[in-house]
Amino acid sequence: MWVKICGNTNLDDARHAAEAGADALGFVFAPSPRRVTLEEVRRMVPFLPAGVETYGIFVDASAEEIVRTVLECNLSGVQLHGVAESGTGLRLVETLRRHFLARHAERTKIVAVLKCEVQSFDEDLGAQLEAAGGSADAVLVDSRSAGRAGGTGKRWDWAAGSATLRGAFGKVRVIAAGGLDPMNVGEAVQTLSPWGVDVVTGVEAAPGRKDWKRVEAFIASAKEARLAAAVQ
Repeated sequence: MWVKICGNTNLDDARHAAEAGADALGFVFAPSPRRVTLEEVRRMVPFLPAGVETYGIFVDASAEEIVRTVLECNLSGVQLHGVAESGTGLRLVETLRRHFLARHAERTKIVAVLKCEVQSFDEDLGAQLEAAGGSADAVLVDSRSAGRAGGTGKRWDWAAGSATLRGAFGKVRVIAAGGLDPMNVGEAVQTLSPWGVDVVTGVEAAPGRKDWKRVEAFIASAKEARLAAAVQ
């Protein structure tokens, strides 16, 4: 079970999450209470535990800006909001691949973000998953909010989307997000059988500041739920 702790704003929080077992850390380069600068992340990354993946989260950024940030901060990958539902967005994924390959950063991973209505399952999710999964390394499924490109911190209809996401297992790396916390991540893993999970608000003490005990509990609950599902 791949676990990403997103919205990190300082080295102590990021390092603690990695040491607690997070597979990946996210840094927001878009308007947000959790926004960080290229310089801040560039100073943090060298002091993180070896092996943890580091992702830049971007909204409406150009390919050139994204590539420059990835290379200067030595990031493992990018998470792109507002791209997976459109052909234009998916073309950005291909453009980024060409940039990374040209700069010998071929291992850089790309996560495209899909949005679902909070109260009802989007019937088109299956087709969107297939399209985005054909271009990106993974697809993050989050809840949609009018006027907000980032996450809402609210869960979408997991039960309604379960069959579609489970049907994508083995074909698309699906990352579940939206309203996750230490108390319900086990339910999400059991219901959706995702490749990974992603959390921000569910492990915070305040916007941009992590609650270390909640981070530890979230990671443990997610990984335990996957192990339990595997032995059933």
